[in-house]
Amino acid sequence: MKTRPKKNPAFKLKSETFLPTKERRHRYGTGDHITCVTDTKGYTQPEDRDLKEIRVDATNGHIPLWDKNVTLNWRFNRSFGDQFDDGDAAKAGMRDLLGRALEAWSDACPVKFREVRDGHDFEIAMHRRDCDADGCVLASAFFPGEADRILYIYPTMFEQIEHEQLATIVHELGHVFGLRHFFANLSEKQWKSQLFGKSKATSIMNYGSKSKLTALDKRDLKRLYAMVWSGELTEINGTPIKRYKARHM
Repeated sequence: MKTRPKKNPAFKLKSETFLPTKERRHRYGTGDHITCVTDTKGYTQPEDRDLKEIRVDATNGHIPLWDKNVTLNWRFNRSFGDQFDDGDAAKAGMRDLLGRALEAWSDACPVKFREVRDGHDFEIAMHRRDCDADGCVLASAFFPGEADRILYIYPTMFEQIEHEQLATIVHELGHVFGLRHFFANLSEKQWKSQLFGKSKATSIMNYGSKSKLTALDKRDLKRLYAMVWSGELTEINGTPIKRYKARHM
């Protein structure tokens, strides 16, 4: 008899209701009935297309990426720990998830992260539960350069087992680095994206069972930033690349 993986007790919640829904939302998921809100707007992956493309955001007429040698200062939103039975344990667990997610991206990670009290570039905050017929949202993040830089964690994520929680944060970091969903040009056309490189449909920026971090994910991201930072790549398919520094810089 197989034993079901246990949830992390550090993330035991006091309540299911948190912040009101305000931010521009995007959806995704690591499970077949779990959705994301950092890249898109509620569309599911078309099942009749073989998706083999890596995409970057171009919603605002340019492709936002980070400049070289950027460190993103972050902190917990003041109310984050208040939502758990043990706020300190929950923060420690979240730090561990973020650290392991960064390790998963390894040297492809284009920015560094540093926890601070003041001078932050983004916050990690709780959001209220959000579920519909397509599933439940786990997290939402931001793209480079966005003014509202918050990594929201939804209560449903803390009900997932550990490897699903880790995959969620790895996926959201992909958005923070500037990546869109692989199917952005198919079901998210109203938010413009551009193609860079090619990969297999199995990618951390995909949905469901195909949402897994691969060596090709890391290779393409590392190559993208290397070409941008060297000045070799200044536009993609006619859309200019804009490099951003951290707000505190």
